[in-house]
Amino acid sequence: MDFEAVIESRTATRKFKSVEVEDAKIEKILSAGRLAPTAKNLQPQKIYVIKSDKALSHVDKITPCRYDAPLCLLVCADKNIAWKNDDYSSCESDGAIVATHMILEATNLGLGSVWVRYFDAHQVQKEFNLSENIIPICLIPVGYAADDYKESPLHNQRKELSETTSYI
Repeated sequence: MDFEAVIESRTATRKFKSVEVEDAKIEKILSAGRLAPTAKNLQPQKIYVIKSDKALSHVDKITPCRYDAPLCLLVCADKNIAWKNDDYSSCESDGAIVATHMILEATNLGLGSVWVRYFDAHQVQKEFNLSENIIPICLIPVGYAADDYKESPLHNQRKELSETTSYI
């Protein structure tokens, strides 16, 4: 798929088939995240691939927003590795950029996904036994969209560029 088609067709998928995502597709998604730009190329991201029934049950404990996806990617960043100065850390920004790359690659591969941040970060750290320096950024349920999935009616409503952009 060409890039414009990917960004135009990407949608927040909230209903999945119970079909397993192929390992080759998972690897391509993870590779897209690995290639994402991060501050000073420090690459603080840590991605947890969640696909076993046991691990998915932990996801279900932390959020109601798995939408029965057979695969979830827990995107985190190590705050000790992320670039920082006196008043800023790139931890969350770097994780967000990595997540976006992976979401776009999932779309490119014909998979649905959705960005989820409806969880308590401390509960995520506890459920997945993460150290305190590993900061959960988002959860990305991934899979094949259900045949009867309907995208949000708000999906194609976009503000005009003049409302979001200023030339200075």
